[in-house]
Amino acid sequence: MRENRFRTLLREGKPTLGTRINSTLPNFTELVGKSGKFDYVEFLAEYAPYDLYALDNMARAIELYPNFCGLIKMEQSAQAHLSVRAMAAGIQNLLYTDVRTVAEAEECVRLTRPETPEFGGGHGMAGGRAAGNGPVDLIQQFNDAVIVLMIEKKGAIENLEAILRVPGIDMVQFGPSDYGMSVGLAGQRNAPAVVEAREYTIKTALKMGVRPRAEINDVSEAEYYLNLGVKDFNISTDTAILSRFYNEQGGKLKEMLATI
Repeated sequence: MRENRFRTLLREGKPTLGTRINSTLPNFTELVGKSGKFDYVEFLAEYAPYDLYALDNMARAIELYPNFCGLIKMEQSAQAHLSVRAMAAGIQNLLYTDVRTVAEAEECVRLTRPETPEFGGGHGMAGGRAAGNGPVDLIQQFNDAVIVLMIEKKGAIENLEAILRVPGIDMVQFGPSDYGMSVGLAGQRNAPAVVEAREYTIKTALKMGVRPRAEINDVSEAEYYLNLGVKDFNISTDTAILSRFYNEQGGKLKEMLATI
């Protein structure tokens, strides 16, 4: 069975580092893996277009590199279907969005874990690439999957401690944009109430033994989170990196050419 690098690092209490992609082209996944700097690549299926063939090919690209694995971020309306298909393809870890209640958090765990007497999940004997080594191996893959929850709704903050008590939740990520929208502060990611909710999420997760992750766009943003006790990071996206390059480098060269 292929090692789930994300799970291994969590078991060992070590930091984790990932980056996010919107593109389903295996080339982008390969660039991340080839760098040797990241423990996982996260596919943003909540936002990006994709098909099921793309998930297979993304997993194949991940498997080219040791000490590397995948995570998929899913929109809530598609989670029951996509969690099954992504894991069958070989994407080993799952990020669930828009959780508001304990019942929804419990459902995320049920969708991930195998339906066996000892694990009590709802995930059956999937076909696909991940089933190639037989049912025992597949059960272990499902049980090793890292479960990450987005804490990004007013209800999630109100029910945070109860959500964090749900067995099987490994990690949480605060989402300032969605949270701001849910409390009437759309577009105000750094409003005092949003910052307060972010820090409450991080501190409460640490207190309750659940790993809080931080999404950052630049290394310069990491110190703030490190000082709060965060050791799990995900840095930037393919589209943000390209957009920054096009605007900064293209803009500078355009200015130089304007003087000719």
